[in-house]
Amino acid sequence: MTDTLPIGVAQFAPTADTAANLEAIAHLVATASARGARVVVLPEYSSFFVDPFDESLAENAQDLDGPFVQALREIARAEEVVVVAGLLERASDEGRVRNTAVAVDGTGLIAHYRKLHLYDAFGQRESDWVEPGEASPPQTFELDGLRFGLMTCYDLRFPEVGRLLVDAGADVFLVPAEWVRGPLKEHHWRTLLHARAIENTVFVAAADHPPPLGVGHSLIVDPLGVELAAVGTSTDVAVAHLDVGSIERVRRVNPSLTLRRFRVQPR
Repeated sequence: MTDTLPIGVAQFAPTADTAANLEAIAHLVATASARGARVVVLPEYSSFFVDPFDESLAENAQDLDGPFVQALREIARAEEVVVVAGLLERASDEGRVRNTAVAVDGTGLIAHYRKLHLYDAFGQRESDWVEPGEASPPQTFELDGLRFGLMTCYDLRFPEVGRLLVDAGADVFLVPAEWVRGPLKEHHWRTLLHARAIENTVFVAAADHPPPLGVGHSLIVDPLGVELAAVGTSTDVAVAHLDVGSIERVRRVNPSLTLRRFRVQPR
């Protein structure tokens, strides 16, 4: 076990050109790796994105073992990191897709998560185009003494997702996002990321799209809610060194998880 684990959040604006997205991802991951990162988090819909959504989503969806994930594996292998990014995955409904976060290292896919809570809010209807994930046990992966769990964007507004992850042993929440801009939306983004870290005494690392569609401000927060590193509104990378021992120290002082009186049950 190492004393610290460097982690990066990489902010960029995915487009309807998957090859161009992969080129941007390769550059950002290489930048993060050069700054020491062992895990790099990229935004939701990293493989393909259009605004507004249309039929091209389903036309460009891929399988978990498809070319996008294979390309991520080659990037992860070259840079010796774990890459976490949003994938448009093929769904059982041919007219829709799955919004899936994948974690990939040099050996291939090590975890994946299908977004549970779809963005049917603030005038948007993600469920018209996206099939929700099933309420299943969280998939996690471990690296250098820390366990990582995945959630996606709008899931931040549902604290039960974080409770399920922390009950599965997660020390770090990784959050690919496309947090749509709007009145108070950046305030909500920052507040919810800090809240999920504080209430679960975990690290949180989240990567967003930059403006004009996203709010930007991809960031990394520690178990006390302290912001360790962040990107502003540009395409860029931020890296923070996570203190592996800090979770145990914080939970010794603030044992809120062990003092809970309730568990989470899916419905």
